This record gives sequence, structure tokens and C-alpha cells, in this order.
Amino acid sequence: MRLQQVIGRTSFWVFGGGLAIMFLVPLIWTAVASVSPHGATAQQEGYGFNNYRTLTEYDAGLPTYLWNSAYVSILTVVFTLGLSLLGGYAFARFRFPGRDALFLLIIAILMVPYATLLVPLWVLLGELGMRNSLFGLALVLTLYQLPFSMFMMRISFEAVPREIEESALVDGCGTFGVLRRVLVFAVWPGMITVGLFAFLHAWNDFIAPLFMINDSSRYPLSLAIATLRQQTMGAVDFGATQAGVVIMALPCLLLFVLLQRHYVRGFMSGALKG
Repeated sequence: MRLQQVIGRTSFWVFGGGLAIMFLVPLIWTAVASVSPHGATAQQEGYGFNNYRTLTEYDAGLPTYLWNSAYVSILTVVFTLGLSLLGGYAFARFRFPGRDALFLLIIAILMVPYATLLVPLWVLLGELGMRNSLFGLALVLTLYQLPFSMFMMRISFEAVPREIEESALVDGCGTFGVLRRVLVFAVWPGMITVGLFAFLHAWNDFIAPLFMINDSSRYPLSLAIATLRQQTMGAVDFGATQAGVVIMALPCLLLFVLLQRHYVRGFMSGALKG
């Protein structure tokens, strides 16, 4: 029995260590390459941060691109959390005609390729006067996040015992009062998971900004880095590109480290139902 435990633990650590190396090595290589000397980059000799300086001074400037990415990501998180919280609560707690069919229809959006949705959404945004708009881009990113977010929030609400909600109703809370004062705190891990997914998708997405944004001063950082690669005569500034990748990765890594515990609890909420 003890030998089996040793083998199991060893296998776990070997497999986990292999996965960690597989994911960490590219990040470490990128970080080192962004400060390493190379003849085709701004960092010609020795190690330094000239590549980051080049990125900062590119076109509209790094602060502008960071602000655009942060603005779109925060709006996407707010919209996604608000809609999925209300939608998940409705699907989990209320019975109405066509509830399951409507939920399946929402989930079915995940089966539609992302790129095929962009053309009708681009036309719709044009009708609303929101083409080339960061606000419109946030709406597009929110739309594609809703199926997973609705599913996640529904199973989070279903994992909360109904007795808690019934006790609050007996004490005089209304439907929205129960949601605001009781259930929001009970499904907090699920909300963090949904918010983190929405942020990562909005922060890293490239296709939607490429399709929706034409003005370079409104580019998010992901799109600005892609245009940075298209230099005069086809030359590629790999140093500045690697610097941009490092800057894009830092907020994602920081958020995941800070919210890892809640993130895992959010995924487990459906498994702990009742």
C-alpha cells in the first residue's frame, strides 16, 4: 500500500512538474529575450530595457494602448458579471415556459465559431453608431462570454441550499433583496471565476479588435503589438514584440496568483451542489 502511495505521489509530481515547465519556459524565455542584446532590436549591446522604451514610444504610446485594453477589459467584466449574475439567478431559481430551451440556445452559441459572429455584430454596431468604438468592442466581447458565464453562475446558484434563500424571504427580503444581501456572497467564488475569464479574454483578444477598430489611437495593446511587427521593408522588431508580450502577461499572472483560491472554488461549486 505504501509503495502504491509513493508511486502515485511521484507520478503526480512528475506530471505536475512537466506541465509547469511546459508553461513556464516560454514565459521565462520571453522575459529574458525582451532584455537581451540582439542586432535587429533596440537593445544592441548588453542587457537593458531599450526594447521597452521602443514599445513605449511606438505610435500613440504604450500608456494609450494600456488604457484602451484596461477600459475594454473592465467594461467587459462589469457587463459580463451583471448579465450572468441576473441570468444565472433566473435560470437557477425560477421556472418559466421555455426555460431549459432558452438556456440550451444560449449555450449553443459556444458551438458557433467566434469569427462568424463578427460580421453580423459589425453590421449591428454600425446601425447603432458604435463602429470603431471601445464601448462597442466591449459589448462584442461580452456577448461571447455570456454562454459560459451564464452556465457558471447557474451551477453556482444551484449549489446554494434553497433553505438559505427561504430564510431570507421569511425575514422580509424580496427577490432582489435576497440576491443582493445573501446570494451574491454565497456565489462569490463563481463570480470571481467568471470575472477572471472575462478579463483574460478581453485583455488578450486579437480578432475582435482587428475587425472592429480602425483608429490606431484606439487600439488595445494586443492589436498594437501585432502592428508593431509590421515594420519598414518587412523587418520585425522581435525585441519590442517580446517586451509587449511580457507587459501583456503581467496583469494576467498577477490576477491569477491573487485569485487562485477563489478561482478553484468557483469551478468546484457545481461539484459540491447541495
